[in-house]
Amino acid sequence: MTHENRHRGPHPEDLALFSESQIPILKNALRDFCWLLSRGYSEFSSLKLVGDRFQLAQRQRTMLARAACSDEQKQNRARTCRTASAMKESEIFLDGFNTLITIEHALSGGFLFICMDGCLRDLASVHGTYKRVQETRDAINLIGKTIQELQVSKTTWLLDRPVSNSGRLRELLLEIAAEQGWSWEVDLFQNPDIELKKIGGTVVTTDSNILDSVGEWFHLNQQVLLNHVPNAHLIELRY
Repeated sequence: MTHENRHRGPHPEDLALFSESQIPILKNALRDFCWLLSRGYSEFSSLKLVGDRFQLAQRQRTMLARAACSDEQKQNRARTCRTASAMKESEIFLDGFNTLITIEHALSGGFLFICMDGCLRDLASVHGTYKRVQETRDAINLIGKTIQELQVSKTTWLLDRPVSNSGRLRELLLEIAAEQGWSWEVDLFQNPDIELKKIGGTVVTTDSNILDSVGEWFHLNQQVLLNHVPNAHLIELRY
């Protein structure tokens, strides 16, 4: 299947697993899970306990793990999050796959979940190989347009070198930037997470592990959807 016919849309089970009737159950499960995390219980054992109690399917448990955080994590992420107005003339560093895949997912009708820290997350993943989809070019253009609207001074994309096709994605990002007159840098790293954690500028990601380690971050995905994808399928999980 070529990328012209490939999408990153919803999983066949998602309509049932995240239907309106399931949301109250998921919110109650999330409340219990966050309560345990806030009191120092391990994520693995807490997720199993809560998942078993509420009889959650595996994809529901995966979403719960991505949506949850402790009270302390929530407060710290809110403190380090920069506003859109503060982005003017700033330098940003994008967690490339994390940012792009979420927008691709939104454009192809996939579910996005509003998590406890306010971040929008999905259930898509790379699994060692990135495959371009029909929405890839549109997603890149919307990200670039939003960055331009924010009047950011410098943009650097960080991509995972070990992920298959990361080099091709780098070429596409630079190609689109040249077409649009955007001044982007796109770098490949063996482990971008490590690089993002030690960067002094504003990091763009919704990866929880990175968010808890950076001095400041910006929720670019939210801004893209707010400005350009008003019909994105958002599911509110905050209680």
